[in-house]
Amino acid sequence: MCEQEYDGLRATIRERGTARVWIFAVGVSAWAAILVATVALALPPICSLITLLLLAALFESVFSLHVAVERIGRYLFVFHDDGWERAAAAFAAAKNVKGFVAVDPLFTVPFALAALVNLMPLLVSRPTMPEVVVVGAAHATFALRLLKARTGARQQRAVDAERFREIKQGS
Repeated sequence: MCEQEYDGLRATIRERGTARVWIFAVGVSAWAAILVATVALALPPICSLITLLLLAALFESVFSLHVAVERIGRYLFVFHDDGWERAAAAFAAAKNVKGFVAVDPLFTVPFALAALVNLMPLLVSRPTMPEVVVVGAAHATFALRLLKARTGARQQRAVDAERFREIKQGS
């Protein structure tokens, strides 16, 4: 059963990792099309909340897939002594090595840039002060969510590995 579990979890990591990239690519394309339509139709700035909601839902999809993949990886690291996970953890720990290139599995920079672009309906119209406040606050809340998720994701590996060690020792 252990070999079947291992193979199944490795396949899950592969599939969810691929899904995360596709969801991002397709989702950003859909968001951009809706944003362009919003600007082209000269809809009121408050309508940018619709495209922001799409952007936020897209981010939460990417984030949940990332968390699940990382958690499965930590499970394999602790319960199966997975060589790949051990090497990946050691590799990630060496961030000060010359030439090290970090990747952003959450796409936080593109999401933050998209949120700025999403303010376009506000910038191309003559918004009222309440529109500026509501739309601006919603976008600022999204930006804070991106920062909180990115910070949490950086700590997740260590937290999950420790929790799985506790579970393993208790069983």
